[in-house]
Amino acid sequence: MGNKVLVVDDSALMRKVLRQVLSEAGFEVASARSGREGVELAQVFEPDVVTLDINMPEMDGLTALSLLMAARPTPVIMVSSLTTASALPTLEALALGAVDYVAKPGGTISLNMDVVADDLVRKVRAASTARIRGSRARAARALSPTPASPRPAPRVRAVAPPPVMPRPAPVAGRPDGLVLIGVSTGGPRTLEDILPQLPADFPWPVLVCQHMPAQFTSTFAQRMNTICALDVQECDGPTPLRAGQVVIAQGGFDMVLSERLGRLVALPVPEATGHPWHPCVDVLVESALRLMPAEKLVGVLLTGMGFDGAASMARLHDQGGRTIAESAESAVVFGMPQELIQRQGADCVLPSHRISDQLNHWIRPH
Repeated sequence: MGNKVLVVDDSALMRKVLRQVLSEAGFEVASARSGREGVELAQVFEPDVVTLDINMPEMDGLTALSLLMAARPTPVIMVSSLTTASALPTLEALALGAVDYVAKPGGTISLNMDVVADDLVRKVRAASTARIRGSRARAARALSPTPASPRPAPRVRAVAPPPVMPRPAPVAGRPDGLVLIGVSTGGPRTLEDILPQLPADFPWPVLVCQHMPAQFTSTFAQRMNTICALDVQECDGPTPLRAGQVVIAQGGFDMVLSERLGRLVALPVPEATGHPWHPCVDVLVESALRLMPAEKLVGVLLTGMGFDGAASMARLHDQGGRTIAESAESAVVFGMPQELIQRQGADCVLPSHRISDQLNHWIRPH
């Protein structure tokens, strides 16, 4: 695991605070005052991880991220204020290749970074071993005069976006089955490999638990809705489930399955105690197993730190359901899917770009 971190932030106070937190955790830290300086210093310092502010003068974080990925692909953690306004650029950064983000609890200049110090250190350590996503890293290396990394990139197929077509009218009644997806670090980019490849007439609702704060999930759902043939929405209240639909768990809550007047409904509920990650994958899967036979469920466990979802999806598998674990080939952080594999709970182990094909094979439109 590498221990060199480059901090890029236009605030002298924030650079000082971040340097102190990371230095005390044992990292060798350099800092830059602007995006442009950060891109240049990265070539000399050769960091294992970069923390990058979004809002900076002269060169904003998204531009700096694009140049970093072109010049020297490196795991990047975006450090931004936790506001609805910052959600879209943060999600754009994750799509460009950033592996994770840390929220400044007090806005652009935070005097209370100690509140998120443990989260920052944990994410930097995970990022130091993260895999830079293949297609973007490979494109970036093609622009670089020197090889960026000796590790070969995974082979990723080129997939055309689905044709724009009218979405089918909602179908009332109880769906035949459900797809349950759990994902964390690297999730937004990984879900873009999967959900847009599902057809508009995909017959089972898809429920997604992406570890993400409350301020981000609505924007994330809206973003995914623009690139998917399926109807994507946030679970911000009782949500009847139907074919042709993706439901994203609301940040700040867990999502559970319930039954109302004979219909299946997704509900946001207060975060369950005893679970360190939210929206919690285990809570969703366990609620589904209480209402649906396991053979009517498909569990998909994707990239992320920790083990959320592994126990419940292994139980789903043992009871006759089908499960997919993302392979190390494509996972940004292999923690969650590796836990499912080690519990012998995965029917298939696949890179992210092959998961939609497997779902389409298992669950065919009528």
